[in-house]
Amino acid sequence: MIEDMLRTPSAVRDAERYTAHNYHPLPVVISSAEGAWLTDVDGRRYLDCLAGYSALNFGHRHPTLVRAAHEQLDRLTLTSRAFIHDQFADFCRELAALCGKDLVLPMNTGAEAVETGIKVARKWGYQVKGVAPGQANIIVADGNFHGRTTTIVSFSTDSDARADFGPYTPGFTVVPYGDLAALEAAIDGNTVAVLLEPIQGEQGVVLPPAGYLPGVRRVCTENDVLFIADEIQSGLGRTGRTFACEHEDVVPDLYLLGKALGGGIVPVSAVAADADVLGVLRPGQHGSTFGGNPLACAVATEVVRLLATGDFQRRSAELGERLRAGLEGLLGKGLVAVRVRGLWAGVDIDPALMTGRQACERLMARGVLAKDTHGSTIRLAPPLVITPDEIDHAVAQLAAVLAG
Repeated sequence: MIEDMLRTPSAVRDAERYTAHNYHPLPVVISSAEGAWLTDVDGRRYLDCLAGYSALNFGHRHPTLVRAAHEQLDRLTLTSRAFIHDQFADFCRELAALCGKDLVLPMNTGAEAVETGIKVARKWGYQVKGVAPGQANIIVADGNFHGRTTTIVSFSTDSDARADFGPYTPGFTVVPYGDLAALEAAIDGNTVAVLLEPIQGEQGVVLPPAGYLPGVRRVCTENDVLFIADEIQSGLGRTGRTFACEHEDVVPDLYLLGKALGGGIVPVSAVAADADVLGVLRPGQHGSTFGGNPLACAVATEVVRLLATGDFQRRSAELGERLRAGLEGLLGKGLVAVRVRGLWAGVDIDPALMTGRQACERLMARGVLAKDTHGSTIRLAPPLVITPDEIDHAVAQLAAVLAG
């Protein structure tokens, strides 16, 4: 009888009935949230250990960000880039300062930021480096995840993302992630950029080998090639620094940003670079109706100001060590590998025990939401507002799942 009164089953059925099946979500239907906690339509609470793939770094409904959104909703939400609005300059200036770059180009989604970076790199290659027309090439890494547009999936090595979406866009060379020698060997006179995730999130929070990112920076500089860092998931405090590249004191030529930049309220992305790179664009050559809109800028400016204090980065670093200790304590007790950088973890479960999907379903039953990726790997990326006790709780629930 109690099950007949629950709203979740019918809501799940309706969602399955009326949407294309391009996702396989857990059967939970969220209706409200605050901080690190979610509540479903039946009143059950869950600890959020995914944080919208890092889009919710500051937690659900952070009061500063919600206030900024409410105030802007009462004033102005959209002008298009045909005009300048009063939130635009502050956002661009403050984000440029956070990145240590001259200029910012605001867009909406992470995939748009990646597409923008590709277009800028190609145009820079033709206009500045002198590559012959139509010959520009960009080096990428296997296991990458940069989005799902037709151009981006053209250089994906994930068959689910790529298969049956051809013909594919040329102009990309794929090399093994972490293999500096292979990357250097792939560079030729037509190479305009190297596009990498400093940490590969979708692949399972795969950390780069020590010295790899500095090596990429050196090779790019020596060969007059742009280094594009996709920090859409890894950036903005997730790993304990503002950018994951900072862990090895690397500064790329272009930052690709998104997810957390919108504070979990609106989609906001951006490319940040110096004027000698982003300056190749001229009016009419690239744009977006909603990119840099007033509502997005009002929220994202407050995101930048939260990060400018350094508090969230420090919190991520400190709590990340607690998460690491807890997870490493489960090695040999159902876990075969753990990779942690800040509050971002890739956890490999013994495949003889269960798949990653099964682990996430069992965690859900215990009030913790996480997301699986390939095979028996799950990812943990809680909001940076999570407390030490809540981290311990999440680890304890994972331990219980592994123990059966």
